Amino acid sequence: MLDPSGRALLAEAAVLRAQGPAVLVELPGPVHAWSVTRHSVIEALTTDPRVSRDFRRHWPGRTEVPEGWPLAAIAFQESFLNAYGEEHRRLRRRNAPAFSPQRVERMRPNVQAAADRLVAALAALPPGTSADLRETVAKPLTMTVICDLFGVPDHLRTPLIDALEAIRDYSVSPERGRVIQAELLHRLTELLQYKREHPAPDLTSDLILPSESDQEPMSEPELISTLFSLIAAGYEAPIDLIASAVHFLLTHPDTLAGIRQGTLDWDDVIEETLRIDGPVMHVPLRYAVEDIDLGEGVVIKKGDPIIIAFAAAGRDPELHPENPDRFDPARAGKKHLAFGHGPHYCLGAYLARLEARIALTTLFAELPDLALTHPGQQPPRVTSMIVNGPENLNIIPRPAT
Repeated sequence: MLDPSGRALLAEAAVLRAQGPAVLVELPGPVHAWSVTRHSVIEALTTDPRVSRDFRRHWPGRTEVPEGWPLAAIAFQESFLNAYGEEHRRLRRRNAPAFSPQRVERMRPNVQAAADRLVAALAALPPGTSADLRETVAKPLTMTVICDLFGVPDHLRTPLIDALEAIRDYSVSPERGRVIQAELLHRLTELLQYKREHPAPDLTSDLILPSESDQEPMSEPELISTLFSLIAAGYEAPIDLIASAVHFLLTHPDTLAGIRQGTLDWDDVIEETLRIDGPVMHVPLRYAVEDIDLGEGVVIKKGDPIIIAFAAAGRDPELHPENPDRFDPARAGKKHLAFGHGPHYCLGAYLARLEARIALTTLFAELPDLALTHPGQQPPRVTSMIVNGPENLNIIPRPAT
């Protein structure tokens, strides 16, 4: 069974990778699915038309899933994320412009202003004071950016983010799962109601009102699922990317020295962090449209669910034979699938990279003596089999003199 708490996601994936191109595993439910961890197999399956994300058309076993299934919030979304073929392409085209590099670049001044404010607050702490980088910088930065982008009013921000964080824990009971899913539905419905009464130039208002005259308005379930998909991904992934990158930098002083000497770039750090410790592990589920023979005696049967371990791909020894588990921003190639691959490649990848670069450059420019509170201790991991990163990262912004 895949550990729903995600205590050792990458170690778990390494064991599965050694067993074959796909391994049948048990997910919460229980639901059985084929786990795919090899880079080459992930690339092949995520571009194969014989693989779908449409549970309505291609997963006959969905009717057997118990009520309150913890993975339902993602697997049963009625949005472009779980569409197939031309329907997916049509719906993705409607959402993609919101995350284009051009639109994201226009956000740069606001992202920088938020980072400046948060880092200044850290710098104002008395020397020797410890703080959690995730709570003081990474989380409020990405919360501000994504809530501004979607026009989430101040009074709904904390309740919505709390609901999004609760939904990522897939080790909960079905009873608790029902409560968490109901709370998330309530908060997203609140946001839609507010934006209908207070439309503005933001992405939620754009989703409510079609931008083209020939577009049909989205249904309420589709609107809610689309908001969940976009806000959750845009909020969580940058947090984990920033926290992981800072941890690697503070445990690899040679990398920081290389940046300051100009032999390494911040992009080297970001891409190597994405390769070795990507912020998203699993995005359930995909389904075989027909039988798929992967070789080595593995055949995924028509209708079988597939769960792909995106964060594991960058550590595949077949892709990176030279020390794949070592953080090395100077390595020549940093190929990874941290933001997915193929038609479902993450819309928010450019935004996540922008936030990470601004957070890192601001932190280490303003706090050159930044240090870990407990050097040598590994921070606990986020309780989730979906997202991947430190649950907290205790740092000392200004060591005591």
